[in-house]
Amino acid sequence: MIANPTGRSADCDRLSPMDLERLIKGLDLATKISLVTGADMWSLPAAPEIGLRRLVMSDGPIGVRGEQWDPGDPSIALPSPTALAATWDTALVRRAGLLLAQEARRKGVHMLLAPTLNLHRSPLGGRHFECFSEDPFLTGEIGAAYAGGVQAGGVAATAKHFVANDSETDRFTADIRADERTLRELYLAPFERLAAAGVWAVMAAYNSVNGTTMTEHSALLNDVLKDEWGFDGLVVSDWTATRDTERSALGGLDAAMPGPRNPWGDRLAEAVRDGRVPEEVVDDKVRRVLRLAQRAGALGEPVPPAVSSAVPPARPIDGRVLAREAAARSFVLLADERGLLPLAGVRSLALVGSAAADAKAMGGGSAQVFPAHVVSPLEALSRREGLDIRYALGADPRVRLAPLAVPTTARFLDAGGDVLAEHPLPAAQAHWVAALPPDVDAAALAAVELRATLTPAVSGGHELGVTGTGAFALSVDGHTVLEKSIYPDTSDLASLLLAPGERRIVVELTAGVPVELAVRHTTGAFHGLPRIAFSLGHADPPPDEEALLAEAERVAASADVAVVVVSTTMEVESEGFDRQNLALPGRQDELVTRVAAANPRTIVVLNTGSPVEMPWLDRVAAVLLTWFPGQEGGDALADVLFGDAEPGGRLPTTWPVTAADCPVLDVTPADGALSYDEGVFIGYRGWERLGRTPAFWFGHGLGYTTWSYDEIAAEGRTVTVAVTNTGARPGREVVQLYLSPDSPDSPDSPASPGSPGSAGVERPARWLAAFDTVDAGPGQTVLVTLVLPERAFQIWTDDGWRTVPGAYRVHAARGLGDERLTASLTV
Repeated sequence: MIANPTGRSADCDRLSPMDLERLIKGLDLATKISLVTGADMWSLPAAPEIGLRRLVMSDGPIGVRGEQWDPGDPSIALPSPTALAATWDTALVRRAGLLLAQEARRKGVHMLLAPTLNLHRSPLGGRHFECFSEDPFLTGEIGAAYAGGVQAGGVAATAKHFVANDSETDRFTADIRADERTLRELYLAPFERLAAAGVWAVMAAYNSVNGTTMTEHSALLNDVLKDEWGFDGLVVSDWTATRDTERSALGGLDAAMPGPRNPWGDRLAEAVRDGRVPEEVVDDKVRRVLRLAQRAGALGEPVPPAVSSAVPPARPIDGRVLAREAAARSFVLLADERGLLPLAGVRSLALVGSAAADAKAMGGGSAQVFPAHVVSPLEALSRREGLDIRYALGADPRVRLAPLAVPTTARFLDAGGDVLAEHPLPAAQAHWVAALPPDVDAAALAAVELRATLTPAVSGGHELGVTGTGAFALSVDGHTVLEKSIYPDTSDLASLLLAPGERRIVVELTAGVPVELAVRHTTGAFHGLPRIAFSLGHADPPPDEEALLAEAERVAASADVAVVVVSTTMEVESEGFDRQNLALPGRQDELVTRVAAANPRTIVVLNTGSPVEMPWLDRVAAVLLTWFPGQEGGDALADVLFGDAEPGGRLPTTWPVTAADCPVLDVTPADGALSYDEGVFIGYRGWERLGRTPAFWFGHGLGYTTWSYDEIAAEGRTVTVAVTNTGARPGREVVQLYLSPDSPDSPDSPASPGSPGSAGVERPARWLAAFDTVDAGPGQTVLVTLVLPERAFQIWTDDGWRTVPGAYRVHAARGLGDERLTASLTV
């Protein structure tokens, strides 16, 4: 754990505050307002007269997509943020941040819209996979390491979504009702950690908190973030989250995105001229834009990477190598009761499941990037010498047709149907948002058409489908077979872009006879910017589901070991909506049960971003959680299955047996409000408060060696733990320290005044206070020394933070369910 990981150096502050003030005074009002109003989808405008270049932003957090939402400029795809948090390794996460900065600089991006610091309040949260943890301390430490790596590479990190945007249902309008203590101790805590570490940007969320929308929340943006915490960076809106001109300008927002059509611009200029918004308020926003631009190299003369100490060494980071390492480090071995892993002496392996061949590398929504290649488990294991791979689909949970994977031509048409331009595509999927190809006249564009040739491999009823938002016409050999307007039942603009609807039709085709397919789409706009996002999907005549399951049973029974890869889908885990339940989609649970019955040496690989129910848990030999592992997940899985790497992950979130067991589940606002009535008791804090036992506790994770916890000593707030690798191979351990009040009172009820068990408020039974990772060879003993932060002993009161004096117990554990040593300390 590191105090200030942002890598800020003197090179980042080449212009003095006086220089910045001089630049601001030389700008007229119109120019100043233009600098804080989006120029387009992904940038703030340039001001050449002061040496300011376009300030370019890009979505993250697993890669850097850049300004184009298409595969034309591929990006490294790292494991999902929850997976990164599962490493509990701040040094590794910092290296991931450095890699992302390297990618950003390659793409001309100054500001990465990550990390996400919202919490795992409920496992139903649609962007659960994009958040680090249910615990605010772990979230803050991993988030600080991530931001530190990004900013050490000379690129701004953006802490988002400030604050309490922990679920997706009605996210534009939901009013989060939470008391001050809950906000301070849980939801604000990771943002406070990053503000203290010097993060350069914060994103204001869509939702409201206690009646005020976050882009207008002066009490939180001005009073807490900027004044109390001393945040000197830029507060940018989430996309389209700016609603009211005057209230947002006065409320602490510094930049309204996207643009140019948003409530600022001319309307903000009018508010200033009318005296409703003081010009010095605008000046402060400009100051923050220039400060960030200066730090990210967009203001003044660019500093070559070799000159600036804020930029990492010239030797580039190998993204594929790091992505593979991070994936293996994130994998959590949940169960291995029979000691099957790592595999040894295996000659034949049955590999089952759709995700084994079509890897689920990432979640849906703005977190999507386009890697050059995704390594599937089937590809990786098939390369392993001396291993006979026997693949079976088993069950297919996918509910959307995959884009037709044949060379496709995109034709840009005017109102008369004349071709303005043509562009080749690798598959029947079009995606141009905010920017069109340079040879397309946006003013003349009326429609886009995808044309492709399909030569069926089998005869029968083939499914064709259109996915997108708007008006579409699908033709086969020149005959229109589908003409529909598709508009999903949602007002969430992001969902219209990221999770569009689908319409299908069945067409009889003959094997070997090619057909010409075309789908035409009338173009639309997103806040005045081009919006083209649709695909032509295809599927062969559907196989018999029972036959698929029977084939999986047969293949599993024939092999030495069976590996079943189960997954969620883009329709289950994505931005824009929340999950309906925690069940695996389709017939995957049945698939696991039947394969396990056919082969007792069955390993289940969970390719999911967040918890799922596992009704078959006691019937399988082992369960390995690989999360959304990024582009190198297949090779990382092969490494871990055969012991070339150890599964290094520990759960950053509690894993339930069933959804009904979760202490907090509901994510649906009632009458526009979502009440956080559970207070500070989310995640493991809520599980312990209710006396419930999950499937796997927070912090849980097995490895390929064994560890003894030999001794613990506490002196003041410094705790030292001795651990020994008692196994036969090198290994990695995550030493976790939890605090609890050392009091005879029940942790579930207030103790006597003055004791840390009550302090006048109800406190969790235990809470994470420190952690570290260690590596050791067989028989090696390692001393781990950790300093418990003062905040671990504090509570929020009406008078602010207060340290609760008295006796505490510190628990050294391999997870909340595996406590090894305890010691007493007094503060």
